[in-house]
Amino acid sequence: MSEERTAWRPTGLVWSDDGAGLEWLTPAGGTRTSPLPVGANLALTVGTDRRCLGLWWEGRRVPCVSATPSGGALLDAGAKSGQCESCAAIARTRSVATDTRLDDPREFRVYLAHHGSVVKAGITAAQRRQARLLEQGALSSLFLSTGTLVSARRCESLLTTALGLPQQVHTARKRAARAAPGTASSRAAELSAVVGRAAALDWPPGQAWDPTEPADHTVGYGLADGGVVPTRQLDPLRPGVTVAGEVICRVGRDLYLASAGPTTPGDSTTGGGVLLVDTGLLAGWDLGRAAAGVAGTASTSPVAAPAGTGSGAEQDALF
Repeated sequence: MSEERTAWRPTGLVWSDDGAGLEWLTPAGGTRTSPLPVGANLALTVGTDRRCLGLWWEGRRVPCVSATPSGGALLDAGAKSGQCESCAAIARTRSVATDTRLDDPREFRVYLAHHGSVVKAGITAAQRRQARLLEQGALSSLFLSTGTLVSARRCESLLTTALGLPQQVHTARKRAARAAPGTASSRAAELSAVVGRAAALDWPPGQAWDPTEPADHTVGYGLADGGVVPTRQLDPLRPGVTVAGEVICRVGRDLYLASAGPTTPGDSTTGGGVLLVDTGLLAGWDLGRAAAGVAGTASTSPVAAPAGTGSGAEQDALF
């Protein structure tokens, strides 16, 4: 049987009301999700190649548009996602963020998301509930209103222009906030203060103003008030290495593993401590289950001291 028919390839970390899980593209082209609760032991060995996972279209995953007889287009080991350029370009045309689907009939909600040093404004389809907030790694959040997509965009723009709230937060800033997230009560107070300022604005028609109580997400992440500080971060993978460790926290698309890999002086592989795993680096690889208790051998790098934003920081999508 060919490799393309037998490989299981992760799409990334996904969130639902049941918690976090690692989603997989199966050999048959469907998807499965492996739960990743705090305390789970993760041990994965990298196979021969990394290929494009295709894209979502009308609620289903379709194969890579640049697929070869062996499967999806080959991807670079350092790619930030599991999509080739062609599939990524098509996906962008279907994104709410591009304003190409203003006739979307779904209800949309305007939200505030707390990311430690900053509160951002955003919108999400009402049917997604809290999923968008969990995917972006918000520490706490609340919803302000519900209505049409066009009115939601207007409200978001109003919050940006009148209150100075950003619509994007850099990944580096989000990760820095996890080192000292503070308490749920302090974040709730800050969110409520922003609601008070927003209530004084001339809210655009088409969105029903109905602020919810602040929701804390840190407990669901496994993120304690004292925070999580990784000592190393996963580098781009290569065939034959193993990623292993105990899940101590998962936030957004990041995993934090208690690792116990080789500690040879000068070795760049996983050593003891907390390892930050951006699951975008796993997406598309042929991964298999490693033996229980195996040590990680994947290359890692020291994590820079927490900082806010930076010119080289990766920026999340708006939606």
